[in-house]
Amino acid sequence: MTSSFVSLKRAATLTVVLLAGTVSAAVAQLGMARPVGQRIVDGIIAKIDNQIVLRSDLENIMAQEMARAEGKPLPPDMQCRVLQSLALNKLLLAKAETDSVVVEDAQVKGELDRRMNYFAQQIGSEKKLEEYYNKPIKQLKDDLRPQVKEQLVQQKMQEQIAGKVTVTPREVRQYFNRIPKDSLPYYSTEVEVGQIIKFAKVNSAAKQAAQAKLNDLRARILAGESFETLAKQFSEDPGSGAQGGYLGFFKRKELVPEYEAAALRLEPGQLSPVVESQFGFHLIQLIERKGDQYSTRHILLKPGTGTTDVNEAAKDLTKLRTRILADSLTFAKAAKDNSDDKQTGASGGLLQNREDGSTYLPLDKLDPAIFFTIDTMKVGGITPPMPYRTDDGKDAMRIIWLKSNTPPHQANFKDDYQKLAQAALAEKKNKALDEWFEKNRGSVYIEVDPQYSGCKLLNSVN
Repeated sequence: MTSSFVSLKRAATLTVVLLAGTVSAAVAQLGMARPVGQRIVDGIIAKIDNQIVLRSDLENIMAQEMARAEGKPLPPDMQCRVLQSLALNKLLLAKAETDSVVVEDAQVKGELDRRMNYFAQQIGSEKKLEEYYNKPIKQLKDDLRPQVKEQLVQQKMQEQIAGKVTVTPREVRQYFNRIPKDSLPYYSTEVEVGQIIKFAKVNSAAKQAAQAKLNDLRARILAGESFETLAKQFSEDPGSGAQGGYLGFFKRKELVPEYEAAALRLEPGQLSPVVESQFGFHLIQLIERKGDQYSTRHILLKPGTGTTDVNEAAKDLTKLRTRILADSLTFAKAAKDNSDDKQTGASGGLLQNREDGSTYLPLDKLDPAIFFTIDTMKVGGITPPMPYRTDDGKDAMRIIWLKSNTPPHQANFKDDYQKLAQAALAEKKNKALDEWFEKNRGSVYIEVDPQYSGCKLLNSVN
């Protein structure tokens, strides 16, 4: 069954889904083409009210689909399916504008930061990512910001339309019973894995050295040297350092609290004392206030590799592990209350399957570090604290818990209830979204380039 929900969700998340494996696959997910010598002529191929679909939108996604297919031919109607999904997304945006559905700038910034951290980690570093695109990180974020904002608005609209839809156990059973027995899926070995992460602490000597260096730079600026020149020379923020430390305009609550509080206490041109945040140590200069926005430049110093102390993190995790194994604390509660990884901590420490959102991970798709760790573990086992490096390069320690290990089998109601419930819920959300599209597709103006008229955009959502 091809549903509007499946098509819509896939198009809306094509640049969110993180492809494991090659660097080229990872940067392809950035949603931007790498600069080349020959410029491709762009153009509008569809209009839905005041929303437009560009030829480059279609070509970029088709290129991603071809990379995903790994040389296998795409279905003949793939281009129309992608264009249909793009049109459905634009319908969501058009109605979001009518209904005054917006997302906060802080949410957009957070999503941009998350993606850039991931892509930098995949390609090797922020510097390598900048070299690949020949642009600073700040420019890459600026290029991607409109696309990310659109995706977040689309997701918010989907949530408003179908977010409150639920399924009962009876509906899950009915869904399962409708599946022909010879069509039941076959699942390979799957595991549920949890983790609790504690970040290493920067040692006091490294902190003092960073603070002393920034105080020295502050004195040099006050004595007449150029802030911009010193930022280019010493700042360890690759995005702003090359721009003389310039960060541009931000609204309140868009930057980390410590930075914002220090910046807003300044007068234009004034320097802050050394400020510590989660990113390191900053020397800040306020440039200008404009309404509810302000612009700054900064010099960032990060205590380098080898200056962190993992001993305290290891001690904390050892204590938690002892309590969990003694049954005085559940792993889920320990993760929720103590893990420095807020994403997995919120789910009781369990890693999620990016394909379907479940906690069941195919064994052949596990991160090698986890695969070889759990390979000899028994269900319920918890590792001692182990060194770990986060996606954004932070030193940490973690313990890993093997919650379950399900052997290969054909789907059944008892063992696969969670998957079946998710599928039944998706089907019910499909219906809600289909009804919404049927109700609203006739309320918008649509115009399609004759070259793509055979795709019958928005004529049918089924």
